[in-house]
Amino acid sequence: MTLEPFTRLTATITPLPYDDVDTDQIIPAKYLKGTTREGMDQGLFARWRYGPDGSPNPEFPLNRPAYRGSQILVTGNNFGCGSSREHAPWALYAYGFRAIISPSFADIFRNNALKNGLLPVAVEPEMQAALLALVEEDPAAKITIDLDAQTVTLPDGRQATFPIDGFSKRCLLDGVDQLGYLLKQEAAIAAYEEETGKARPEMEQR
Repeated sequence: MTLEPFTRLTATITPLPYDDVDTDQIIPAKYLKGTTREGMDQGLFARWRYGPDGSPNPEFPLNRPAYRGSQILVTGNNFGCGSSREHAPWALYAYGFRAIISPSFADIFRNNALKNGLLPVAVEPEMQAALLALVEEDPAAKITIDLDAQTVTLPDGRQATFPIDGFSKRCLLDGVDQLGYLLKQEAAIAAYEEETGKARPEMEQR
């Protein structure tokens, strides 16, 4: 799967300062019949985003004009807990988010996010609080996430680092998933197989 490469993102923030946001809240079960990302953005946070009659809840952050077009979601602790549905990062990515910032993530959600072009950025609670205070004061404020340097930078220059494993980082920088990464190595794999066959002719007979 080809994804948009993630290198350096400067964007506004959408605040969602709730702890323990589970995958059923991110994308309710009725949307799980879909097998692609197409249309998944409609179901993102559907129970909070829409009223019983289907009309948008004006108090929910995603429906507020000030946060329209934001590409960074700042959340509470343990984001993405609950079931392992891959549709959760699909919905977030389809909506337009490229990064989620939280003090902590559920492990399965974090792994699913990384495989689908969505960057989970784990920061200390002090940085999370600073980000939430920033967006409350100025919804138009932008922060910068530099994946290569693994940093988050606020407008006033304050900075935090975040962890990521080398393989996931490489895939995000290149804009590929795990299969896409392997396919990019096709020439190297073919060359290795050819050299192995020459060195060990019995391998070619199997």
